[in-house]
Amino acid sequence: MIKKTSFIILFIALSINMFAQEEKFEKLIYIKDTKSLPYRLFVPANVTKKYDYKDGVKINLLHSKNDIKKYPLILFLHGAGERGSNNETQLTHIADVFADDKFQEDYPCFVLAPQCPNELKWVEVSWSLDSHIQPESPSYSMDLTMQIIEQLIDSYPIDENRLYVTGLSMGGYGAWDIISRYPQKFAAAVPVCGGGDENTAFAISKTPIWAFHGTKDRAVKVSRSRNMINAIRDIGANPKYTEYPNLGHLCWDEAYATKELYVWLFAQKLKN
Repeated sequence: MIKKTSFIILFIALSINMFAQEEKFEKLIYIKDTKSLPYRLFVPANVTKKYDYKDGVKINLLHSKNDIKKYPLILFLHGAGERGSNNETQLTHIADVFADDKFQEDYPCFVLAPQCPNELKWVEVSWSLDSHIQPESPSYSMDLTMQIIEQLIDSYPIDENRLYVTGLSMGGYGAWDIISRYPQKFAAAVPVCGGGDENTAFAISKTPIWAFHGTKDRAVKVSRSRNMINAIRDIGANPKYTEYPNLGHLCWDEAYATKELYVWLFAQKLKN
């Protein structure tokens, strides 16, 4: 009984902490014509906004943009199980990581977490295939996500040379896809248990990449990450790759708990 009670207390405490971390993310919806996409945004402490919008008109909030300290932005692309329209579940696996006070003290940054609608994907391809050819155009959700990023850059002091993307499972596919479509946009990428089109290897060969996958993954074949890493290495680049021999698909907790990952990630910057 004591063990059971202790477990319940721990579960409640973790749930309260998770809710508190999620509340640090602004709940927003991007609307463009007839399209829309919900998203959550974490804004670092003491940030001064550059611009705002009122009745569709941009308002300059500062006398000089040059005095603003700029911050990196992490784009997080969630997995298939977090799709929907509640604008909440996309934070399930990252709220307690990126919104943590110590994390933000060490690595102050914006965090963007859009939510892909039900029945749609970050990349409209089958996850069960051994390989796929990248669709000609970005998906509905990916296209709107890029529009959100541009609006945020226009509104906040975001360092355009330090945009990072990470995603897990369906979002891992999204991370591979987005850096190959916009190779000059992202300073680094962290795809977790995803897959990409090996034919895009040259396009992303200059993008710093650290991929993660579990050897025993039955949802997304580990060969999807291996093949992408090998294709990039074959043309002379040196992406980082961590494979967990005793883990399956649910390897993201281990990946995001890797302290060295963030030392590496926040050191990356686009070369002008």
